[in-house]
Amino acid sequence: MNKKLIKERFSRKLEYYNDNAKIQRQMAEKLIGMVNSSLNDSVLELGCGTGLLTELAIQKLNYKNYTAIDIVQDCEKFIKKINNDICFVSSDIEEYIKTTDEKYDLILSNASLQWIENLPEFIETLIKRLKPNGKIIFSTFGRENFREIFFVQGKTLSYFSKNELLEKLSQYSPMIEEEIRVMAFKTPKDVLKHIQNTGVNAISEEVWTKKDLKIFENEYNSFCSNHPTLTYNPIYVVLKCK
Repeated sequence: MNKKLIKERFSRKLEYYNDNAKIQRQMAEKLIGMVNSSLNDSVLELGCGTGLLTELAIQKLNYKNYTAIDIVQDCEKFIKKINNDICFVSSDIEEYIKTTDEKYDLILSNASLQWIENLPEFIETLIKRLKPNGKIIFSTFGRENFREIFFVQGKTLSYFSKNELLEKLSQYSPMIEEEIRVMAFKTPKDVLKHIQNTGVNAISEEVWTKKDLKIFENEYNSFCSNHPTLTYNPIYVVLKCK
């Protein structure tokens, strides 16, 4: 996983993110509905971005300390605008979890953990950062995510299916829900623009030529029968520390 590229792509499009991340906003709303509003002394949010989940969380949760982490330093201004008392940390979330001694009542993450190279191993480390009876509640994406892009380009992240997550996280008695959400676009170029404006095009450094773009458009229209769509496959996971 090229963390430098991820950081660069998201940094470049932060100002456009909230207007384009419609599915991620819906995911944040569903995710926060899975969170109990009872007292959580310490809350950690991983991959907070521009704060779609952060804003909902601080409205619902009864907490004393809220820490939000993102690899992109410029996310801080979005988080501090929501609530200046939030502790923002600019860090690779994997490095932070490895090095911190802090323990939390609740760990949250929305549409971020798909960037983790070894998710089951990372979850194992996260569990160690929970206080007794603490919870991890996160959303990620399943194998059907961006299926159109995969069929046209043959490139995708290494997503887990719902059943794979149930198996790999079975020791934590996970509660898992899955959805399919499909967005419609006028042209394949609009699909690309949407992907770029949400920063999720960080899996390749390849620079396209006009010829590459034309091939993409033709193949996309062919696959989608001239009605371009983009499929999202949100997965929601609740884990509890015993």
